[in-house]
Amino acid sequence: MREGGCLCRAVRYRVAGEPTASGIFHCTTCRKAASAPMLPFVTFAVDQFEITAGASVEFRSSPPVIRSFCGRCGSPLSYRHADEPHCIDIMTCSLDDPEGVPATFHIWVSQKLSWIRISDDLPAFQTTRAEPKGERGMLHPPPPGRMSPRVANPSNSQLAGASDLSQL
Repeated sequence: MREGGCLCRAVRYRVAGEPTASGIFHCTTCRKAASAPMLPFVTFAVDQFEITAGASVEFRSSPPVIRSFCGRCGSPLSYRHADEPHCIDIMTCSLDDPEGVPATFHIWVSQKLSWIRISDDLPAFQTTRAEPKGERGMLHPPPPGRMSPRVANPSNSQLAGASDLSQL
């Protein structure tokens, strides 16, 4: 069981189970949402996440994406994508123990700030993370029997079928 919350402690949450991914986003929209040069996240099954105190505010940053944050202090808390309803990304630094879930990769480095130097030897992907079987682009593995439509287009830095970055 892991717990976390916002800076002012008005919103608290807990998440059970083990994370399915832990990485660092460098995409433009995540940087804007966090007002930071990059955004570390850890992914869990959505049914293992629960708010235990207060209530987060939700913001639809693009048609498929809902981000949550504290309405009092503004701390970013989570990210959900409609194409992956079984997953929730928790902002790593909102956890009480962010050291317990170190990042294992970087994604969307094609959009990283020019003055950021990645020197930690973690895998770094131009868009989304490549799957071990050579499948392109799934950030979160789908549940058994379901393929995720969220696939990176290797010819550019956008999702297949996306016309702009607002769909990230």
